[in-house]
Parts: sequence; C-alpha cells; structure tokens
Amino acid sequence: MAAKGSNEVKESVKEMARIYRPSNPRKFVREYVKKYRIPGGYEDVLTRLVESEMAKLGSTVS
Repeated sequence: MAAKGSNEVKESVKEMARIYRPSNPRKFVREYVKKYRIPGGYEDVLTRLVESEMAKLGSTVS
C-alpha cells in the first residue's frame, strides 16, 4: 500500500466505522478489504484502527 493510498484507506475505514459502528471490527474489515480490493496483509492494521475508533466513540457517547 503506497503512503498516499495508505492514508486514504485509513481515513476511509475510520469514517465507515463512525457511520456503521460495527459490532465485530474483524468481520467489518474483512468485508471492507474484500469489497474495495485492498491488498492482503493490512487486515490487522485496519482492524486495530477500527477498534480504536470504536473505543473513542464509546467513550464519548457514554
């Protein structure tokens, strides 16, 4: 994943997580990677990103 593409993908995943608020971040990322044809090997990074985004949302909502 190129540097520019990497940032775009990360921002997109964050935004999608804010919108959809997935209950299962791993499954959400797997579907995202498959749908948008993101190269393999980035699922763990993106999953951690979604989990941290959901933690931020959870702490601000309560």
